[in-house]
Amino acid sequence: MIKLYNTLTRKKEEFIPIDKKEVKIYTCGPTVYYFAHIGNLRAYLFMDNLRRVLKYNGYNLKHVMNITDVGHLVSDADEGEDKMMKASKRENKDPFEIAEFYTKAFLEDIDKLNIERPEIIAKATEHIGIMEEYVKKIIENGYAYITEDTVYFDTSKLDTYGVLSNRNVEDQQAGARVEFDKGKRNITDFALWIKAPENHIMKWDSFFGESYPGWHLECSAMSYKYLGEKFDIHTGGMDHIPIHHENEIAQSKGFCGHMPANYWMHLDFLQVDGGKMSKSLNNLYTIKELEEKGYEPAVNRIFYFTSIYRTPVNLTFGAMDSAKISLNRIREGYIKHLNGTDEISDDELKKYEERFLEAINDDLNMPVAMSVVWDVIKNPKKSVELKDLLLKFDEVLGLNLANYEKQEEKLPAEIQELINKRNEARQNKDWAESDRVRDVLIEKGYSIKDTKDGTTIMHN
Repeated sequence: MIKLYNTLTRKKEEFIPIDKKEVKIYTCGPTVYYFAHIGNLRAYLFMDNLRRVLKYNGYNLKHVMNITDVGHLVSDADEGEDKMMKASKRENKDPFEIAEFYTKAFLEDIDKLNIERPEIIAKATEHIGIMEEYVKKIIENGYAYITEDTVYFDTSKLDTYGVLSNRNVEDQQAGARVEFDKGKRNITDFALWIKAPENHIMKWDSFFGESYPGWHLECSAMSYKYLGEKFDIHTGGMDHIPIHHENEIAQSKGFCGHMPANYWMHLDFLQVDGGKMSKSLNNLYTIKELEEKGYEPAVNRIFYFTSIYRTPVNLTFGAMDSAKISLNRIREGYIKHLNGTDEISDDELKKYEERFLEAINDDLNMPVAMSVVWDVIKNPKKSVELKDLLLKFDEVLGLNLANYEKQEEKLPAEIQELINKRNEARQNKDWAESDRVRDVLIEKGYSIKDTKDGTTIMHN
């Protein structure tokens, strides 16, 4: 049995999919106006973790992730400039060119992190037609009104607004100090369709003239197109709860009369050195920047597994160093089991497997799951059966241990010759020669670890 924490009910619930064989998921994807930083990418490591756990349990997936390449204003509350237009001015490039460049960069980053791509990746600009029809239906159903330049969703028509964030809308309206469009009836109303200014590049002919969609609309329209009126799981960051996801729910109710997803899953923020990430603090690290500091992408996965997705996690370089050491020890332990000849009882293997499954099925409890992995790694018996068990666990971990095994088997001839020389020197207790060869290997980018079980060499 899988249990997932549902933001909607604020408790862990048994996961019961609509279809027993296929789980339908929608994930809020990136706004592609700049490079993704590690805080952004935590959301997609979480997405990947959920995918892998569901597949480990035997489910097939139909998973949609959007790419926001139009309509996301600087403020999530429909205020300010479109992020794509802002990036266009910053780089003096066409916004469509901006979107193509940063979409490619984002996909390269998730590939580096070994994040499985969802079955469907949908760009907002390729779904303008379905969004327009979605808006028309909301208007027809009486949940929208039109001002001079905007089609607004009328939140006062809902039975409740704020079901995810549990906020009191009346208190919010009474305490509101911000100025907003005088044609807007309620402070919680939001833009569905916006008339484009004459100099606005990203615009399309529609029933409302030359226009572009509001940010919240794309997720509702595309989830409906690919997953239907009702699907299983909606994921995103907790920052999406109070506005973006509330508005998705509102749109769905205005379109078809009910909640779009049964389970809403949100992850908490990544902090850096105990504080928020910001450009002013120069701590918006990208995967490339971490690689330049010596942290391969897989280190991020190990770091991510040290916490539960619903809790904030603090990234420090000390923590990344620890994750790097842990990754190397997992690989070393895997190779030792690969070369092991001890026998392990079926009962012992079964207990490991049951503990791992129980952990991942308890709302993706990866810290507990990793404790099982470490017990397998540290087992004094070295066994091929334990290697196979680690490979099975790796279906969830995503560390590509099988590929690491292949890399180990295909050391360059020059490196293998140096290893043989060093082994011979050690056998002859020629420690000076052993150290000399070790230094040569290190210069060539290999790390060496001597233990009572033998020598392990890895390419850095």
